[in-house]
Amino acid sequence: QMRLVESGGGLVQAGGSLRLTCQASDDSIRNLSGGWFRQTPGKEREFIAAVSWNGSGTRYADSLSGRFTISKDLNKNAFYLQVNDLRPEDTAVYYCAADGNYPSTHHYDYWGQGTQVTVSS
Repeated sequence: QMRLVESGGGLVQAGGSLRLTCQASDDSIRNLSGGWFRQTPGKEREFIAAVSWNGSGTRYADSLSGRFTISKDLNKNAFYLQVNDLRPEDTAVYYCAADGNYPSTHHYDYWGQGTQVTVSS
């Protein structure tokens, strides 16, 4: 079964940027759409963005500003989330997911283990 592994999280100062990577274990990801979510303790998981299987289509949560950009690289079996102008309220565990019916905001069959992003003020 395909596995997803997130990377790129860490501690960053407010105003900084991060690029999160979701690396798939095999090329099954090539035919799948992808998504990014985040979660903080005591809160429900929040949808951030979705990308179509070939990267040509993207969708973002209405509640989020234009600071997030999702993309996909078919050749690397990976997709990404670029986050700019980070704010302390962006602190969360970020998860990637795959195999949603694009542009799904909740149902995905494959999930990563998450990567922590902490933004200091």
